Amino acid sequence: MDSLDFRSGNLDATEAFLSSAYTPMRIGGPVSDARVRISRRAVGSLSVDRLVLGYDMRYDAGSLGKVCLISMHAGTLVDRTGGRETVFGPGETFLLAQPDLPYRGEVRSARYTIAMFDTVLLDRMAVAGGTAGPGPVRLTAPRATTADGNDRLTAAVAYLRDAVLNDAGSSPGALVVSTAAHHLAAAVLSALPHTARTAPARVDTRDAGSGTLRRAVAFIDDNAHRDLTLADIATAARVTPRALQYAFRRHAGTTPLGHLRRVRLERAHADLAAADPCDGATVTEIAMRWGFAHPGRFADMYRGAYGRAPSRTLHGDRTGRR
Repeated sequence: MDSLDFRSGNLDATEAFLSSAYTPMRIGGPVSDARVRISRRAVGSLSVDRLVLGYDMRYDAGSLGKVCLISMHAGTLVDRTGGRETVFGPGETFLLAQPDLPYRGEVRSARYTIAMFDTVLLDRMAVAGGTAGPGPVRLTAPRATTADGNDRLTAAVAYLRDAVLNDAGSSPGALVVSTAAHHLAAAVLSALPHTARTAPARVDTRDAGSGTLRRAVAFIDDNAHRDLTLADIATAARVTPRALQYAFRRHAGTTPLGHLRRVRLERAHADLAAADPCDGATVTEIAMRWGFAHPGRFADMYRGAYGRAPSRTLHGDRTGRR
């Protein structure tokens, strides 16, 4: 995981840093206290930044090339892109700007979180969700359409910040990062208006037979350690994502991704049973290896499946293991 921390009381230094970390920009405004704190945690193209500005700052910036979400904790942000003025306040999570367009506005004595990811992830999640459009998915408004949507989006950003790309210092596993990124992209598509539309509901039931299920299950079993999406599994099973989902509901009483989680839980269980805490093995490390970033949620799932805490499996009877 890449880490970056910046503190300054110099406006020129802050402008240079912001231009380097985000996109070329000019900042200004009357400043009596130019102190700013910024920290970034990133893996690949996925990043989370925490920012604290003790002053009002006007900005005029180029395009970011990524989906950029802002979660406001204190203060306000005023967007003036395109000549309109839109004010965002504490508790809101919103799209800062269209990825391919410049933007301008003002941040007023604010504390906020920025989450950014590649736009292609929206397209992948739209396919996985059974939506289609004439081209790449485009978000058409910055705010969530409902209060519940805003809350889910805020929670997804907080989960990425606090449970995945946090300040613990250790790099999260690839599965943890990909799962969190998919969750965030899905929350964006659920909360914000966009150009994707629901695909026709008809499913070719001939493609949703037991053969489809067998191919999908075999692919999942062989590749559970990899970053998999619904589209990946459907491609391997040689059917559409919608037909794949129908096959799992019809023949297995679950979903493809639900089955994938169960397989990964089984692999985590096997690793816990085989590991020795005297060698430094921990429940958290093994859980994250299999894509479970939240220790509490992993423990709940594990108890539900195996009737005991994962720590009991790790620290249980080790007779005959060595």
